[in-house]
Amino acid sequence: MSSKVDLPNSIEETLTLLGSGGYLADRALATVLHLSLRMRRPLFLEGEAGVGKTEIAKVLSATLNRPLVRLQCYEGLDVSSAVYEWNYAAQMVEIRMAEASGSVNRENLNTALYSPRFLIKRPVLQALETTELGAPIFLIDELDRTDEAFEAFLLEVLADSQVTIPELGTIKSEEPPITIITTNRTREIHDALKRRCLYHWVDYPTAERELQIVQTKLPTAAATLSGQVVAFVQKLREDDALFKKPGVAETLDWATALTELQEVALDPEMVSDTLGVLLKYQEDIDRIKGSRTRAILDEIRMEANSQATIAGSMPAPTA
Repeated sequence: MSSKVDLPNSIEETLTLLGSGGYLADRALATVLHLSLRMRRPLFLEGEAGVGKTEIAKVLSATLNRPLVRLQCYEGLDVSSAVYEWNYAAQMVEIRMAEASGSVNRENLNTALYSPRFLIKRPVLQALETTELGAPIFLIDELDRTDEAFEAFLLEVLADSQVTIPELGTIKSEEPPITIITTNRTREIHDALKRRCLYHWVDYPTAERELQIVQTKLPTAAATLSGQVVAFVQKLREDDALFKKPGVAETLDWATALTELQEVALDPEMVSDTLGVLLKYQEDIDRIKGSRTRAILDEIRMEANSQATIAGSMPAPTA
């Protein structure tokens, strides 16, 4: 039987918690996440697509042993899809049964039709339900895809952990859900919503951290391949002409694909053949493949040889 897991009591414990779920976070992220958990404030994560924002909510769900409620945002998202709607088919059956019985009391029937048993709960209402394991992890993913009207609706949820349903009144959670909001910054989110959250910008990882991520997530990959994959991706991110720079998710996908092909190191032909795993726009692929790929690989090899030379020239430690 599952048991409740206590929230971390320090930044170090938060780092350990994330690490136990395979998420290698830097201290700044662990700090703001720790504060979010202790202060019971939503955490607003902003950053490029593929840098691991959504993964944080998934790891928290797994490590804290709490249900994950995900609200995937999109253009046109409304209350009936995000919060609740009434089961109209069941309500019609109830009306037919009342009519067939011959004793229709309109006031009583109206009260019965808009009772909780006819309520279909969508993610927002589900997130307000506390279980024996504690409040769920509530992931509001890619909020920037919705419109300002839906943002305004969320203010009540984020500030007071409650929702007002005209037919039923106000529904409030016993314990605020652990809320993670992500945005890829395709548009600005209103200050009124941000003020209700703690904020953190999730950036691309350093080469050292990204290599750790690849080695953790894909331990079967050849060491040389992992290092070259990370170095190649880091070089690509320096190119501001790319329409979409690859994120950590694409790095992992590419390393996995090359491992499946039993590659132990990068070569120009294989890189060009598999760029569709790493880059998602044809214009970017055309820009990188061919001579640009060979130039990047040459840079990587030269840097690796230089580092090996420096390491070899260092004096051995004395006993």
